Order: sequence, then structure tokens, then C-alpha cells
Amino acid sequence: MVAVVSTVAYLGLEARAVEVQVQLSTNVPAFVIVGLPDKAVAESRERVRAALSAIGLALPPKRITVNLSPADLPKEGSHFDLPIALGLLAAIGATDAESLSHYVAVGELGLDGRIAASPGVLLAALHASEQGKGLICPAVQGAEAAWAGQVEVLAAPDLLALLAHLKGTTLLPTPVPGEAAVTARGPDLKQVKGQETAKRALEIAAAGGHNLLMSGPPGAGKSLLAACLPGILPSLTPTEALEVSMVQSVAGELDGGRMTRSRPFRAPHHSASMPALVGGGLKVRPGEISLAHLGVLFLDELPEFQRAVLDSLRQPLETGNVSVARANTHVTFPARVQLVAAMNPCRCGHLGDASLACARAPRCAADYQARVSGPLLDRIDLHVEVQAVSAADLTLPPPCEGSAEVAERVARARAAQTVRFNGHGPRTNAEADGELLDEVATPDEPGRKLLADAAAAMRLSARGYHRVLRVARTIADLAGADTVGRIHIAEALSYRRRAPVN
Repeated sequence: MVAVVSTVAYLGLEARAVEVQVQLSTNVPAFVIVGLPDKAVAESRERVRAALSAIGLALPPKRITVNLSPADLPKEGSHFDLPIALGLLAAIGATDAESLSHYVAVGELGLDGRIAASPGVLLAALHASEQGKGLICPAVQGAEAAWAGQVEVLAAPDLLALLAHLKGTTLLPTPVPGEAAVTARGPDLKQVKGQETAKRALEIAAAGGHNLLMSGPPGAGKSLLAACLPGILPSLTPTEALEVSMVQSVAGELDGGRMTRSRPFRAPHHSASMPALVGGGLKVRPGEISLAHLGVLFLDELPEFQRAVLDSLRQPLETGNVSVARANTHVTFPARVQLVAAMNPCRCGHLGDASLACARAPRCAADYQARVSGPLLDRIDLHVEVQAVSAADLTLPPPCEGSAEVAERVARARAAQTVRFNGHGPRTNAEADGELLDEVATPDEPGRKLLADAAAAMRLSARGYHRVLRVARTIADLAGADTVGRIHIAEALSYRRRAPVN
């Protein structure tokens, strides 16, 4: 007899169907798992054996063969423990194999029979829903699985409770979706003294989802401005919240199944490796750029990142996804992020102050800035110089306008973009391209002439030209204008990089 239990294998944000086939034979006693298992799956033998022993069941003295089908699909992760254990229980007659055929099972087993959390339960629940099946998962992730909608979820704390439910003696409670977590929105823009140009650029970046680079001396407030960005961004829509939660689920970062409407804000240290930033590793996992999907990726001290690591961001920033290629698999993660970066003008940070600058100025500035490639800088829509804050600025009272007022304007601009791009694909002006961009952002005649002259004088690339149009469209949205005018083009041009980095 062969007992079959359904489960899944994760490839990026895709859950592939896997059958756990368990066979008992009268050959020499052994416990074998086949079907391209990784180390964690191979170790399931010991966890399953101990978990069954903890509930008073011993494996029979037979040859146990567990086949994970399809055999050519790599199997990674500890979530195969529970389906393997259920397959064994069905094979020895401890539970009904027919009832198990209506469920997809995922979960890690403890040595005492408890069912522990494992990454990717939300993806498994969505897969089960598509297949018209229920889901068996750990109790602590029942709220996460419940977000999948019309799917029966059996969230069991341990094997005994699960067996009791399957036999109908003690029913498990039905989990409910976890409530959206309320997260802190960061500091208020009222805390920023001066820096009106930088605050304006931050507002434009938030309204259109544009990439932003702030350059200035240490202590000018670049990091504070970036920390204020979550407070002016609109909340995620239900569809966007599900997308973000799927990435967090497969990364194991969806705490307690509580989905949030706040946009992700990730700020990795400049020592981050390439797999940490864009994804990959021995077991392919999403990187920081995917964990920031539909949110903000903040890179402080930009030139201190490794050059190769920064250049690995170029393709994701353009396409909105990351493709990680391996010899045995090809995984794609979403990465539609808003890049916000900060840097000093040179290594000492005091290029514009002769009394504080180092002896190598201005050569040190050229060497330092050259650590960031021109193609990466060309993908940044807004470049703003953040000047040092004077003592006079610090003595001024807090500004009357804070994050709440700016957030209202940003929300209105985003709402206009939602209506404009409805049914076309893009969510924000920063994502518009091709004929759609020409349709929605073509300037009037004075604006077109100014842009043409500036493109020639500033030697804008084709990418830079279109990014100016996107920023101008956002500026027009903030002003409530239907047409992109000369004044909008002029302000958009003021945020372009003046000269290429040497």
C-alpha cells in the first residue's frame, strides 16, 4: 500500500504541488527519503521518528520509502516533516488516508510532537485554495493561512490534536485572519529644520514612487529625512498588502500571521552582501530589495557598499523583479521598490568647507563618488544637495507644515495616478513607460522646447529624458494640473544630476 499526502515546494513566490508517497515493505528495515531532498528534508527522518514516539507510536520494523514527487524538483525546507509524518500514519492505519487526500499539509515537527512554524504558509494556503483543498498547518500560523480566503484551515498545535480532529473526537478551532499590525510611522517632518529643497524632493518622491539620492555633509539630516518618508507614504491597498505578505511569508518574517498596511521600509547596512541585498544564497531566499517590495529601500552611505553589490541593483530597479539563476532552479522575486539613498560628497564629508576638508580635496571627492557607477545614478530620478544646517536654522520654531499635511497632498497625487493607470498595469508615475508615458506626460509646447534644449545641454540619456517626464508628471499631479507645463519640466530638470561621475 502507498499512502499519499499533498504538500508544496517553494520556488520564489510560487508554490509547486508535491506528492509525499509513503510505502512500507517487508525488506530490511530502513527509512529512506528520495526525490531530491536537501539536508533539512533528509533530517526529517529523525524528527518524524521522535515525534511519533512522543505520541506513543513506534515505526514498524519494515523498509519505509518516502518519495517526494515530482522527483526532479528540488525539495528544500523543514515544512515536509508534517506531510511525511501524516503519510506514515496513514500507511500504518493510524489515520484515514482518504480524509488526508482533501488537504495540503505543511509544518515542521518538534521531537515532542509539536507542530512548529515554517516559512511560506500563506503561499501554501493560496495554492490549496486554487486546488480546492484545505490546508493543515501549525497553529501559530493559522491566522496567516486564513488570509487565503475560502479555504478550510486545520491549524494544529501538535500531532495528537490533529489526529483527534481527523477522527472527529476533538475539533480544532477555526482560525481567523490576523489583524493588520499598527506600525510606527517614524519621525515627523516638523522635526526637520530648514532643508526646504530636500523636503520638497522627498514629497515628490513619495507622490510618484521615484528614486531619490541625497548628498550632503555629515549631520545635515539626510537619514532623518529618509526616516520621515514612511510617514507621508499612503497605506497599501488590500491587493498590495497581500503581495507584500507573500514575500514576508516565504522569508519567514510574517509575524503571527498579522498583515500590515504600512509600506515596507528596509535599511540594510553597507556591509550587506549581494545575496543579502538582491536575494540568492545556498537556499534561495528573497533579499532586501524584495522584502522592500512596494515600499522603500534606504541605502545610507551609498558609496560604502561594494561596487558589484550596487550594480546588481540596476536590473531590478528597471524591471521590478529579481531573477536568481542556479544550475538546478530559476527563481524570480518581485522587487518593485522606491530607492532612497544618502551619501557624503567625499570620504571626509566636508568637501565644501575649506577649514574642515582633508588635504586630498577635491580629488578625494572624485575618487569617492566614482564608487557609484554612472548607470546606477542614471536610474535615480531625483538628485538633491542637502546643505549643512546653520545655527540660525536650529533656533527657528518648528515648521507649521508636518508629515500629516504633506501626506494629504501625496495621497491626492497617488489617487490621481490610480485613476489614470487603471487597467494599464503601472501603479505610479515612476512605473509608466513607452506609449503610456507619452500619452500621460507629454508636455505643452513651451515645456517640450525646454526639455529638448535641456536634454541636449545636459546630455541626458534616453532613460534620463523619460525620467524627467515622469517626475514632471508627478509635480503636475501635486499641483492638480491636467497637463505637464514648462514650470513642471523646469522643476523636474533641477533634480537631475548635473555631470557624470568620473
